[in-house]
Amino acid sequence: MEKNPNQYNGDVLVVPKKGNTTKQVYIESYGCQMNFADSEVVAAILSDEGYQTVGEPQDADLILLNTCSIREKAEQTVRNRLVHLKTYKKNNTALKVGVLGCMAERLKHKFLEEEKIVDIVVGPDAYKDLPNLLTEAEANREAVNVLLSKEETYGDIAPVRLQSNGVTAFVSITRGCDNMCTFCVVPFTRGRERSRDPKSILAEIQQLADQGFKEITLLGQNVDSYLWYGGGLKKDFTKASSLQQQTAIDFAQLLALVAEAQPKMRIRFSTSNPQDMSIDVLHTMAKYNNICKYIHLPVQSGNNRILKKMNRLHTREEYMELIDNVRNIIPNCGLSHDMIAGFPTETEEEHQDTLSLMDYVKYDFGFMFAYSERPGTLAARKFEDDIPEATKKRRLNEIIALQQQHSAHRTQQFIGTTPTVLIEKSSRKSAEHWSGRTTQNTVVVFPKENYNVGDFVQVKIVDATAATLIGKPLGLSDEI
Repeated sequence: MEKNPNQYNGDVLVVPKKGNTTKQVYIESYGCQMNFADSEVVAAILSDEGYQTVGEPQDADLILLNTCSIREKAEQTVRNRLVHLKTYKKNNTALKVGVLGCMAERLKHKFLEEEKIVDIVVGPDAYKDLPNLLTEAEANREAVNVLLSKEETYGDIAPVRLQSNGVTAFVSITRGCDNMCTFCVVPFTRGRERSRDPKSILAEIQQLADQGFKEITLLGQNVDSYLWYGGGLKKDFTKASSLQQQTAIDFAQLLALVAEAQPKMRIRFSTSNPQDMSIDVLHTMAKYNNICKYIHLPVQSGNNRILKKMNRLHTREEYMELIDNVRNIIPNCGLSHDMIAGFPTETEEEHQDTLSLMDYVKYDFGFMFAYSERPGTLAARKFEDDIPEATKKRRLNEIIALQQQHSAHRTQQFIGTTPTVLIEKSSRKSAEHWSGRTTQNTVVVFPKENYNVGDFVQVKIVDATAATLIGKPLGLSDEI
């Protein structure tokens, strides 16, 4: 088998020089941050096959949709998009259309049968097989590979940064999930959990630093369960001498390695699982100024019976204790959540437990959804979806309304402070303002003046909405 040219050689990820590109690929990504990171891996693999990424589907020889199965609405969005893409195929008979990711794995061959527009179906662990699948599709043969892997991490691929602002980037550190929450399709669509070689992680981040990136987000379905067995790290990879000879590296140690290797770069991570987040991670966050003081900490419900029914391996009390530890160790830490309204058999009293937990934490923001039964999950097989849609909607609206109150409370606390903001882009609402984020992940807008994308700016917060801080720039910041 030919060696992949985008490979990790022990020190750096080697990216070959590309020849003249004659083919064009358009990639759309749906769902979680991991899907967007995967699309960058796909772009790198196809680049080696002579494909150049383009920004419009009508310009492409190959259109790929990287899909999500987490909720029914997400799948329906993709199906609607495929119907729309039929127009492009009518205008270009040579055009090939592929479905990637979780939805591809879940529906497999059905895509070729049900959606006559689809030529290629590729699961999350089979992206390296894309060149072969394209050959099959060109010959009008079935092109499907949805095999899951226990080893694949794409650690040897240097991602092509798509639609990059040159400031922030995703770096995958784990793939898959072993938690088996009863409502979730991820273990079935992304496979078993595995961790990536820390040396390849550090090498990828170093390349991003060399390219001028200012912030990276370490990604995984459950970053806190990161664990690498591989002998120690060489001295030239880190200054963290106490970790050099360790035979196993956990997430807290990986965070320290990255923070020390890149002291001028902001470090974020997502997603955490309450049952796996350790006190060591919190102390590491507190120790290093360049590790952002923000945690996305999904809870899903505030009631113990529902948590058990969801197979969430933490209780309400354990979650609250973790929140207490966060507040004690990192007093200024931003917190966000995932919450599900109307899980099967949820009573009104149990819904009230969710609201009371939210009152206890007062999250900065959250991602809130009505329960959506997903085929193949334990919940779909074992539990009747017995909560009326009207009740789900009403409970969801109550959760959203309470979160808006808490978000407003959190943003108001910033007024009068002078946080450091990393400029990422122009404000959506005003071409005269920049948009960036604080270390707590709160969005800030302020006049552009003479600042640039990628600058760290000290900003005086003068006003706030429930979602956005409004500020006045005071000057470039020595802090990050």
